[in-house]
Amino acid sequence: MITRISDSAVKARWAALFITLIIAAIGVWNIVRLPIDAVPDITNKQVQINTVAPQFGPLDIERLVTFPVETALAGIEGLESTRSISRNGFSQVTAVFKDSVDVYFARQQVTERLTQAKVSLPAGVDPQMGPISTGLGEVLMWAVRFSEPPAVDARVDGAPGWQVDGAFLTLEGERLTDDVAQAAYLRTVQDWIIRPQMRTVPSVAGIDSIGGYEKQYVVEPDPARLAAYGISFSELADALERANLSVGANFIVRAGEAFLVRADARIRSIEEISDAVIATREGVPVTVRNVAHVRIGGELRTGAATMNGEEVVIGTVLMITGGNSRTVAAAAAEQLGEIVKTLPPGVEAQIVYDRSRLVNATIATVERNLTEGAILVAVVLFLILGNVRAAIIATLIIPFSMLMTAIGMNYFGVSGNLMSLGALDFGLIVDGSVIIIENCLRRLAERQHHEGRLLKLGERLD
Repeated sequence: MITRISDSAVKARWAALFITLIIAAIGVWNIVRLPIDAVPDITNKQVQINTVAPQFGPLDIERLVTFPVETALAGIEGLESTRSISRNGFSQVTAVFKDSVDVYFARQQVTERLTQAKVSLPAGVDPQMGPISTGLGEVLMWAVRFSEPPAVDARVDGAPGWQVDGAFLTLEGERLTDDVAQAAYLRTVQDWIIRPQMRTVPSVAGIDSIGGYEKQYVVEPDPARLAAYGISFSELADALERANLSVGANFIVRAGEAFLVRADARIRSIEEISDAVIATREGVPVTVRNVAHVRIGGELRTGAATMNGEEVVIGTVLMITGGNSRTVAAAAAEQLGEIVKTLPPGVEAQIVYDRSRLVNATIATVERNLTEGAILVAVVLFLILGNVRAAIIATLIIPFSMLMTAIGMNYFGVSGNLMSLGALDFGLIVDGSVIIIENCLRRLAERQHHEGRLLKLGERLD
C-alpha cells in the first residue's frame, strides 16, 4: 500500500503537489478561524438553574425549592448527574449532561421540566437558567468607580459631580451624601448604562455585576409621629402604593386626532415620596415627610468588590460556550471604550482584566517556541543529511503538519492553546520524512556511484 502511494506520488508529482497546495490552502483558512485561548476549557456539558427566594432559610430552600427542581429534572435524555447548593434565600441546581448532548437541546429540556415544576414551587418563586457559559468564560472585567475628586476650591456646587460639602450630585439632581447611596449609584450606572450596551457584543452570554448596592428608596417611619397622627404602618404602606401608579384611560378624539389619556403618578425621586399624602387630619393633608424619613439605600448584600482599598462595582463579560475568547475580549474592550465616553460626569470604568492580553502573550510564547524549534530542527536536518534541498523538504513538513492539524482541531472543536500547541514535538513530526528522504538520498547516491555519472531526471524518478 505504501509502495503504491509512493510510486503514485513520484510519477504524478504535479498532481501530488497540487493536492498538497489545496490542503495547505484549506489549512490556512482553518488556522485563521481557529479559536485561540490560553488554556483548554474542559468543562462538561451542564445547565445551571438559579432560584432567588429571600423569604426562605437554607432548610426551607432545600425542602421547598431545591428538591422539587432536582426531582423535576430526573429522567432527562442524556442527564448524567445533578448537584445542588442551598443557601439563605438562594438555590442553585447544576445538571450535568453527557458530552455527546447538544447544550441547546439540554437547555430546552430543562426549560420544559421547569415549566412543569412551577406548580409545586412556592408562590413568587421563579427558577432561572444561568447563561450559556463556563468557568473559563470570564474574558473581560472592569471596575466602575468615581473619578478622583478635584480640589475643594475647584468644585462647583449645583453642577453634576463632587460638591463642596463632599456630596455627589447626579445628573438627575439627587445628592448622594453617604457611602451606601454612592455605591448604589455606581451599581445603577453598571446595571442600566453599561450592562445593556455590553450585551450587544457578539458571542457574549451575559454580564455579571458584583459590588455596590441595588438602589432602593428607604422609608423609615417614626412610631411616635405615626401615633400622634393616628396612622398605622399598613396605612403608610397603602399610601406609598397609591402614590406609585400609572393608569391608562384609553383615548379621546379631537379634530380627527386621537389623544391618549393616562395618569402617570409613578415615583421618581425622594421629594415625590416625601410629598405623598397618607391621610387628612382636620382638612390638612398628612404627607410621608411628616411621619417618616426618606433616603436612598440599598438591598442587603453578602459581598462587595474593592480596588486598591476603595469600594467599586465590578462588571464581568461571560463568553458563550465554545466562543473565541481572544476576539470576544477584544470586541468587548472596544465596546467598553465607547461606553466610557457616555458615562455621567464623575464616573469612570477601568478595565482590570482582559483575556485578549493573556491570549496574545500565550500566542507570542507559542510562536517563539515553534519558531525556535523549527529552526533547530532545520539546522540538525542539514547537518545530518548534508543536503540543502533535502533539509528544506523535511522542514516543510512542520508547517504543513500544522495546517493539517488546524483542520482537525476546527472539525473537533479543539482550541489552540498552550496545551494543544505548546507541547508539539517537531522531532516526532519530521521523523518519518527524514527516514524516507535519507533513504532516497542513499539510493540515488548508490545508483549515481554505480553509473559513474550524474543521473538524468527520468533515472532519478525510477
